[in-house]
Amino acid sequence: MKMIRFAAVTFFLNLLAISMNASPINSIYDIDVETIEGETISLSKYRGKTLLIVNVASKCGFTKQYAGLEELYQNHKDEDFVVLGFPCNQFGGQEPGSEEEIAQFCQMNFGVTFPMHAKIDVKGDNRHPLYTFLTGPDSPFSGNVKWNFSKFVVGPEGKIVERFGSMTKPTSDKIVKAISQSS
Repeated sequence: MKMIRFAAVTFFLNLLAISMNASPINSIYDIDVETIEGETISLSKYRGKTLLIVNVASKCGFTKQYAGLEELYQNHKDEDFVVLGFPCNQFGGQEPGSEEEIAQFCQMNFGVTFPMHAKIDVKGDNRHPLYTFLTGPDSPFSGNVKWNFSKFVVGPEGKIVERFGSMTKPTSDKIVKAISQSS
């Protein structure tokens, strides 16, 4: 019994030490993400650009939105605009593949050239810090992501300027307007 208590205390002390050494997230540019190829990058790489951040899935009724996301990216990438795709398997198990399978699917079926990232959780206890930033209590658009292909527009200064649900098509006038007003 003492051994179990000791292990529990050690675990919580280690967890506390890790959390105390973690850098605070004051900006989206303080967040690191993993690319779909497995490289860790800082979102500070995108400082000065308008971002459309989307949680994506390959086996969803909204998967066809990949085509619209790619079209939007191609039409606006010369205006300091980037689409960032984040696969997520939290909604109906609709992204079961590995990163390699996801990358291949996106390239073969939709010709995706915008940056794709490793699978993450966008809600719950294991929510990625990016989605804590986008949906947490300090966000102007707080509240859990409800389904695949939810979209967040982040302006060049790193501020969240708009949020759109799955039903809003990537090439919709609303999204194009939010992007152009942010640039």
